[in-house]
Amino acid sequence: MNLLKTLAAISSMTMLSRITGLLRDILFARAFGAGGLTDAFYIAFRIPNLLRRLFAEGAFSQAFVPMLAEYKGKQGDEATRTLVDHVATVLVWATLLTSAAGIIGAPLFVYLIGSGLSKDPAAFDAAVWMTRLMFPYIACMSFVALSSGVLNTWRQFKIPAFTPVLLNLSFIGAALFLAPHLKQPVYAMAIAVMVGGILQVLVQVPSLVKIGMLPRLSWNPGAGLADPGVRRVLKNMGPAVFAVSVAQISLMINTTYASWMAEGSVSWLTFADRLMEFPNALLGVALGTILLPSLSKASQEQDHAEYSNLLDWGLRLTFLLALPAAVGIAVLALPLIATLFHHGQFTDLAARMSAQPLLAYAVGLVGIILVKSLTPAFYARQDVRTPVRIGLFVLVATQLMNLIFVKQFAVAGLALSISVAALINAALLYRGLRQKDIYTPQPGWPKFFAKLVVAVTVMGVAAWFGAQQFDWLGMRSHGLLRAGALFLVIGGCVVVYFGTLFALGFRVRDFRRRAK
Repeated sequence: MNLLKTLAAISSMTMLSRITGLLRDILFARAFGAGGLTDAFYIAFRIPNLLRRLFAEGAFSQAFVPMLAEYKGKQGDEATRTLVDHVATVLVWATLLTSAAGIIGAPLFVYLIGSGLSKDPAAFDAAVWMTRLMFPYIACMSFVALSSGVLNTWRQFKIPAFTPVLLNLSFIGAALFLAPHLKQPVYAMAIAVMVGGILQVLVQVPSLVKIGMLPRLSWNPGAGLADPGVRRVLKNMGPAVFAVSVAQISLMINTTYASWMAEGSVSWLTFADRLMEFPNALLGVALGTILLPSLSKASQEQDHAEYSNLLDWGLRLTFLLALPAAVGIAVLALPLIATLFHHGQFTDLAARMSAQPLLAYAVGLVGIILVKSLTPAFYARQDVRTPVRIGLFVLVATQLMNLIFVKQFAVAGLALSISVAALINAALLYRGLRQKDIYTPQPGWPKFFAKLVVAVTVMGVAAWFGAQQFDWLGMRSHGLLRAGALFLVIGGCVVVYFGTLFALGFRVRDFRRRAK
């Protein structure tokens, strides 16, 4: 398997997902702005979305994929199919019961995550209603996570990478065609979440049937729990929740902080988070998706050289692409926010305030993406303890930093805490790999870094100069002109960065790699 080609394919699908996601957010900002009811939606959606990231996509995938690779490599297709059936049964029943509990306890959950909404009873009630409607979304996404893990293990990456597009299309359709007909238009977005969840389940089915791994669900979850493989997955899932979701737990806590700040603070933080997730998904999620099955296979075969080389390749690509992305986002924070969201009900103040946490997120973007590559290196070896210890430490450190940064930078301080914590997390994970002699860096890193620094510096100067040529907020009424200006600046930065790298001796062939 050509890893660079596969990464490009996954990133292209992810790019489509993020483009439709940006269109979704643009329509949302235009229609609803940044106020109490938008805060209510984001708080309501954050609860099931957090559970999705913690249990369905995060901890579950990290615990399940290495186990699946072990079964596939050592026990054959029939044992692997049985494991998939039992895991699917337990997962679906667990998420259905969790959804029922979430629907019943929605007022408590909303108060815990967004207690500041209690200042506005209408917004609080809206958040409770939307939480109840959207909680079953985690059941849909748990099945999607399982099927994605199966397909990725069979190296069928495209459908799992495309799946999120369907949620965005559901949002777009609801914003354009359903919201205008509802008494409370923002409720259309909650309905879109459930429609999108169902669509994401359905699109996985043909591919699972094709490889003969469509789960056969049972009415008896006890049979699944009796499976030793399922118990091992569950055992690894518990600690993995902390290891893979430090940023998500911190983001949840930050939402509570933001709900007590000025009206719109949750939305400002969310719009910044959306843009930060763009490069994170294109590179971090895509790399993690590719590396975990390949690292698991190398670990099962006890091929240390292949394991270390795969990780080294991933780390070099991360720095090559994440470093310029971080600098570009930092320099162009306001132009990005203004061009994408500064329309309709989205005010000048909202644009300026959203740009501040985006700048703070840029500080730790490299760390956020590095964690996506470094954590699978432990889970591929079924080592859950090391990431857990690091994750707990980083979670505490994040909240201590909140106490300092929020006083100085308000909403931006919340984002800065996550950024610095991500850098600490990545550094500790890297140290853990080196101490355990899991990873040996390949020759040439100092020279590689030196060239990157030169290219990023030249690009950063070009970005700053380009940003100074336009009045980004003043071009509010000239949306196409502003979009063209941003495209020109970003395009110029891309040319400058890769042109400088080419002049310094970088070639695409240097980053080609095949997995065994």
